[in-house]
Amino acid sequence: MSLIVLILIAIGLGLAGWLAGRAKAWSFQKADPHTRPAARPIYYAWYVAIWIAVPVLAFIILWSFVAPQLVMQSVLASPAAASLPAFGFERESWLSEARAVASGSAPGVFNDGAQALIEPFRAAQARYSIIGYVLTALIAFAGGVFSFLRLRPDFKARTKVERIVMIVLLLASLVAILTTFGIFASLIFETVRFFSMVSPVDFLFGTFWGPDPMSNPQNPDGSRYGAIPLFWGTIFIGAIIAMIVAIPLGLMSAVYLTQYADPKLRRWVKPALEILAGVPTVVYGYFAALTVAPAIRDAAVAIGFDSASTESALAAGVVMGVMIIPFVSSMADDSIAAVPGTMRDGSYAMGATKSETIVRVLFPAALPGIVAGVMLAVSRAIGETMIVVMAASTAANLSANPLERMTTVTVQIVKMLTGEGSFDHPATLSAFALGFVLFLVTLALNFIALRVVKRFREAYE
Repeated sequence: MSLIVLILIAIGLGLAGWLAGRAKAWSFQKADPHTRPAARPIYYAWYVAIWIAVPVLAFIILWSFVAPQLVMQSVLASPAAASLPAFGFERESWLSEARAVASGSAPGVFNDGAQALIEPFRAAQARYSIIGYVLTALIAFAGGVFSFLRLRPDFKARTKVERIVMIVLLLASLVAILTTFGIFASLIFETVRFFSMVSPVDFLFGTFWGPDPMSNPQNPDGSRYGAIPLFWGTIFIGAIIAMIVAIPLGLMSAVYLTQYADPKLRRWVKPALEILAGVPTVVYGYFAALTVAPAIRDAAVAIGFDSASTESALAAGVVMGVMIIPFVSSMADDSIAAVPGTMRDGSYAMGATKSETIVRVLFPAALPGIVAGVMLAVSRAIGETMIVVMAASTAANLSANPLERMTTVTVQIVKMLTGEGSFDHPATLSAFALGFVLFLVTLALNFIALRVVKRFREAYE
């Protein structure tokens, strides 16, 4: 049963309902030219179309989840399923191969035992496809008849349609909120499972990270999940080194482009600077690993650091700072440009120089936007993965030396969730605990930014 075909059927039935509703609305005016309907004909048309298309689309979404399960149950109940293995990977492989061949997405099966399941799959898929088409037609017919019979000259179709549209807009606005709650709930559930195996004190305050038992066999399980090195690496690379690079360069770029640059030069430089935000992070990772990291190592060796490596926190932080310059620069540029000209002119009238006006007038007035840009850049930096993997390694190291290898929370999350690890093992569940902590940190940064923005916005409004 093709999902695309069902969607096209829903659209076609909705269009038919739209035309029928519009025709009936025009018939009201022809029957009694002196009577004015309660709504324009187009609202009658949309009322019928919505009552057909929305229930059909809802059924299609539900059927796309239910139909595969019904097909599988039908196949498992057939005599051909008696030859299936009892459980395990081989059983799932036979079923997957037979399903793929029956649906036409594969030319044949690899396991001979799956050959007997192809025909039961085809028969079940054909049967439930017909059932799906019939149910789709019945739902569309029921919705169309219900809405069509309600159309009368005094029927307030516009109010009904606008109410439905308002509900749709409300649901659309709730998607982000519900998604956030879903992410938070899933993180909490898996984090609680992890903390039932590992002490939260050992996790939050431990200084050794080695989920692999072979990394330190002397340590018991709990003491191998100390996340302090990961938190420190995330802060050191993303919130210290990267910000030391991004904030000064971003703010100075914004000041130059808004206060000193020629308008023709600004039209070229600003888009060129914002292109940095569109470069894939893996490209920055290559740049960090092949260019910046060797240059930092050679410079460190030249001044006497013989133990310098091509993988270092400094290399990752510098490239990450370059990557997030547009976040700081663009927000600061827009905020400074939005400061009323009267404030600038008043400062000049009092005898202030341009630099004094920038520091004492423009910066404080534009501070909400600047803080928002900085917080956005910090959130982007602490969530970066590819640059750290390629330039700073995956080794958890608690050190203040920027020339040493380090890693971050996001890198370890990827490392723990890739491979064949079991979701009942604390090593895999530790990724959710790390994600939960990172979620809380990002949330706290957003709250701080909102408070700062609110405070200075009140001061300058």
